[in-house]
Amino acid sequence: MATNQVLGFRPAYAFPPGDTLAEVLESRPMSQAELAERTGLTPKTVNEIIKGKAPVTPDTALQLERVLGLPASFWNNLQRRLDEARAREAEADRLRRAIQWAGRFPLRTMARWKWLDVPRDQVDRVRAVLNFFGTATPDAWEARWTSIKVAFRSANKFEVDQYALACWLRQGEIEAAAIETEPYDAEAFRDALDAARTLTTLPGVDFVEPLQRTCAGAGVAVVFVPEIPRIRTYGTTRWVSPHKALIQLSLRQKSDDQLWFSFFHEAAHILLHPKKAVFLEQPDGQNELEREADELAGEQLIPAARYDEFIEQGEFDAESIVRFASDIGIAAGIVVGRLQHDGHVPYRTWLNDLKNRYRFAEE
Repeated sequence: MATNQVLGFRPAYAFPPGDTLAEVLESRPMSQAELAERTGLTPKTVNEIIKGKAPVTPDTALQLERVLGLPASFWNNLQRRLDEARAREAEADRLRRAIQWAGRFPLRTMARWKWLDVPRDQVDRVRAVLNFFGTATPDAWEARWTSIKVAFRSANKFEVDQYALACWLRQGEIEAAAIETEPYDAEAFRDALDAARTLTTLPGVDFVEPLQRTCAGAGVAVVFVPEIPRIRTYGTTRWVSPHKALIQLSLRQKSDDQLWFSFFHEAAHILLHPKKAVFLEQPDGQNELEREADELAGEQLIPAARYDEFIEQGEFDAESIVRFASDIGIAAGIVVGRLQHDGHVPYRTWLNDLKNRYRFAEE
């Protein structure tokens, strides 16, 4: 075995290749001028490498391998680690300027829901936010999340915090990515909605798994992501690829009438409206596309003809509501919510005990 070979050497940290080169020359001993002569490099280049002013290129690494017997991979790895360390230092400088930007996100809430581990170090917090969103820089985040095409139905009395909303939407993307779906098929999705309607009568949250499975078979991922402060959003619909749609629900108000109407409202956007459209409930009520989604959701839950017959009877006691809900195959709470919405019974005082209430396990 040649005495000038080094086997299995892996530096534990990054330092300039020139430092190592100077030590090797001193141990030989060999002057910089002799090394330049043997490698064909200029004395100036050798000196600049030793001083850290010039990098070890792949060609130079091969030349050093021939002359000094240390593998080219050894020199290349030293240079690579140094370059990476310098890049990280430069990145840290840039990220320090983004600390205030990262502070705009609801980090404590995200940590509470286990969406994100929040480091103590502020620069690491910036990194954590960027990693969560899958973006490399704050500018890249701005470019994506200020122009993202999102359809969401939100309470219109309050201003939405766009940073909090982006976190909620991103968590939906992450959870949807874990759901394997078939390519979207409109007819299959209509069938899935017929099946979903029957799930409203299941106890508790037993509907979640069959709803997700049924919709996934039609190309739609359904996820439930907790509402976080300052978003006031019931749900959103997006196309995460040309063949996969996403329905994201927040359980806002946590009652079955709100949940199921939001689900069918978002489903209507998928069936009726362009994939790239933005559906946003306007401050003065709703635009035409939102009204179309509301109408289809209402019809799918409670067919208009059956609903009109029930209203004409004028009996809105618990027994009548339960019987009507059973006849049309949906949960009684949905009927109560519809009656309240249409002004036939009071919101706060009439048969709210017929509604099912939901909450996330972490709550």
